[in-house]
Amino acid sequence: MKKEVEEKVKEKKKSRASHTFVIALSIVSIIGFFSIMAESLFNFTIDPYIKSLWLLVLGVGLILETSIKELKRIKRAGVSSEMLGKVTMVVVGVIAIVAAILSLPQINIESPTFLAVKGIISILAIILIIVQTWVSQKS
Repeated sequence: MKKEVEEKVKEKKKSRASHTFVIALSIVSIIGFFSIMAESLFNFTIDPYIKSLWLLVLGVGLILETSIKELKRIKRAGVSSEMLGKVTMVVVGVIAIVAAILSLPQINIESPTFLAVKGIISILAIILIIVQTWVSQKS
């Protein structure tokens, strides 16, 4: 009996990407496909809006992935390595949402510093995707 319980716990530890994260990645893929389809079939370019939408979906996905309820535990339990990762994800998500708003064609900030921030957000998002999908799957 005890062995069966341990096997079930081990199976649960091998978590894959969460539903929120998969939905956010799916939406980003659909947005990219829609952009390519609109440009190739209808000769209609929506790239400025697509860049903002990607950042917005990325930011919202990262914030929803962290589970704000768990972040409230920091006051009681303190900052652990797991909580530090979640806080980092929230900060990157908020910065991505701000970058999405500032990337809208109506505002369109194109300074070198802002482009560097968007690049850093993209790199951090790639790292978080790798950690979420492959590293958490192996542990």
